[in-house]
Amino acid sequence: MRNSLRKEFRDDSLQFGTFSCGALCPSRREECLLGRKLRGVLFAGHRVGKLMSVALGNANAAATGAISVQIRSASPARYVFLDVWRGLAIIGVVIYHFGWDLNFFGFISPAVMFSGPVTIFARALAGSFMFLVGVSLVVANENNVRWRKFLIRLAKLVAAAAAISIITYILFPEGFIYFGILHSIALASVLGLAFLPLPTGLIFLAAVAMLAAPFFFDLPAFDTRILAWIGFAANPPVASDFVPVFPWFGVTLAGMGCARLFLSRQMIREAAREPAEGALIRALAWIGQRTLPIYLLHQPLLFGGFVVFTR
Repeated sequence: MRNSLRKEFRDDSLQFGTFSCGALCPSRREECLLGRKLRGVLFAGHRVGKLMSVALGNANAAATGAISVQIRSASPARYVFLDVWRGLAIIGVVIYHFGWDLNFFGFISPAVMFSGPVTIFARALAGSFMFLVGVSLVVANENNVRWRKFLIRLAKLVAAAAAISIITYILFPEGFIYFGILHSIALASVLGLAFLPLPTGLIFLAAVAMLAAPFFFDLPAFDTRILAWIGFAANPPVASDFVPVFPWFGVTLAGMGCARLFLSRQMIREAAREPAEGALIRALAWIGQRTLPIYLLHQPLLFGGFVVFTR
């Protein structure tokens, strides 16, 4: 009998809502009263357990969301205005090289191609790229240097610069590019790392010194290709593209200083990270994210087109 009661109690207890204490209560009235109380207690416990489960689930989701937000914010966001700026700059380079090809194939005179306004335009393009190197160094390494990404990008730049030197040496041995814009960008990317830990004021001071130094150092001893890239040559060897360390690394330092100065303001930082809107902005941003392949491919295509056209 006792075993039967235990079995009945155990079996009935497995099903919430069908729990019965008839075997334990001699009186049917007592059975009903006690059964109601027990069902009420179990129902209340069930509700409390369910609420606690929901609360714990929400807390867990909130914690997971917070962690994911921290992870997302840890990786630097793209600044659309930088991509747009790069896009405009590389379009300017294509236009300049189109003019250079027009001059090379005799469609315009050297007096037009190498006039003051065109020279200023070319230097503005070089300055834009060198300035953007500094801004990108600060943006990409806000928290710490992302070495893997940095080294991959540097390897691409060095390989591209070497390829341009080799190709231009084969085509134009007297004026080949021994230290052009890609060489300067690659070296500035490495040198800029040493300035990342410095205060903004010191970075600006170094930028001014770099920009001013060539006005005080004009030395014939630097007139060879081995030394001319430093920027102190009195008469540097002729090259189709020449962007020496002095003064152009000073432009990169100026970009680093400006990035520190302006992007430290939360309002500017938030606005700069707004997604690209409008077809034109999106197109320029798309181009700006592909400046290296565009730079490498556009001139062979333009030059080849002129060769075919002039036959």
